[in-house]
Amino acid sequence: MRQIPDIQSLLREFKGYLSLQRGLSSNTVEAYIFDVGKLIDYLMEDGIPLRDVDYNRLENFAAALYDLGIADTSRKRVLSGTKSFFHFLKLEGYIETDPAILLETPRLGRHLPEVLSVDEINALIDAIDPEMPEAERNHAIIETMYGCGLRVSELVNLEISRINFDELYLVVHGKGNKERMVPMSPVSVKCISDYLHNSRTCLKIKRGEENIVFLNRRGHRLTRQMIFTVIRRLAEAAGINRTISPHTLRHSFATHLLEGGANLRAIQQMLGHENISTTEIYIHLDTTRLREEILLHHPRNINYKPERGKEC
Repeated sequence: MRQIPDIQSLLREFKGYLSLQRGLSSNTVEAYIFDVGKLIDYLMEDGIPLRDVDYNRLENFAAALYDLGIADTSRKRVLSGTKSFFHFLKLEGYIETDPAILLETPRLGRHLPEVLSVDEINALIDAIDPEMPEAERNHAIIETMYGCGLRVSELVNLEISRINFDELYLVVHGKGNKERMVPMSPVSVKCISDYLHNSRTCLKIKRGEENIVFLNRRGHRLTRQMIFTVIRRLAEAAGINRTISPHTLRHSFATHLLEGGANLRAIQQMLGHENISTTEIYIHLDTTRLREEILLHHPRNINYKPERGKEC
């Protein structure tokens, strides 16, 4: 077996493995590194070397996470990172057997995503103050996120050269550094074009950011947090009394496509979901609407005329 290097060197190797071999996004890689750091701290408190870690020790670690009241989603991520870490150690020859191979992660119940109505989407746009310097930019942001179903990370890194204005599509780098082509609506194309040719030309763009679509006042690409702030401020101004985020626009995009009759497989491709089961969460039309659809369209109901005066 190879000698295990110091922790910092080991984590750098693990980070490279996650990025290069697993192809995980930078955000996921950083989260895994942070979580594995917590595992190592836990082991060091008891003086347990990595080669002496067994399944029972990892089970105790999982139980400790539960006892701390950590949410299921966070525990699932921590334990997923733990499993990846020990798989990496075995793959690189630092340990002989993988003690985490049978470690189970929490099973998460599916929660219905928050979705805005079309009227609420319009209210967000109407809440943009046309006198503000960033009005065109914010309008284009809403239309692009809702019209293309982009993740916030895909939006902030969207490149001008990746937009085909004539054929109405854009290309983004999704999770796992995978590229996908996303159709654009004429509305989102026009909003981006207006922004690029008007208010964006007034910015002093920083070197290296010339190809980035959405910029702040200093000519830098927007941060994820800035997009959150823009969406929440507009929601407040529009009188939407719910906690929404950029991802709410993505959920709304998928839900409205499904309600409009789009094929689930097509929605999967546009969202960049690797597994169709992830997309199936959007099949959550309420029972009232489903009942109305059945009453309106089923042939038994179309031709049914109740006889008056009869009692059951």
